[in-house]
Amino acid sequence: MGRERTISTHVLDTSIGRPASGVAVTLLRQQGAAWIEAFAGDTDADGRVPALRDVSADAGSWRLTFDAGSYFHRRGLESFYTVVTVDFVLRADGHHHVPLLISPFGYSTYRGS
Repeated sequence: MGRERTISTHVLDTSIGRPASGVAVTLLRQQGAAWIEAFAGDTDADGRVPALRDVSADAGSWRLTFDAGSYFHRRGLESFYTVVTVDFVLRADGHHHVPLLISPFGYSTYRGS
């Protein structure tokens, strides 16, 4: 039996050089042509969603969505992006970290550790 697959994320606001707290994050699993919600939560003061790690993730296609527009609106800022969507595929067992760096007019993501 292989090791369990887990997913985590960390959202950093590069416009202020700090974690982005209160960002709504949704994890979805692709089943055929449909996307099924597996988890929903908000980032904490450190920009993390600790309960996300409790989700056991099967191999396959996954999607993380981040409500960037609402986050920047609460900060009184106009934002070009409303929702950031990151699609990725889990093949290997173990932990998968998907960080997001955001600003009102740009974002970046990568496979972390």
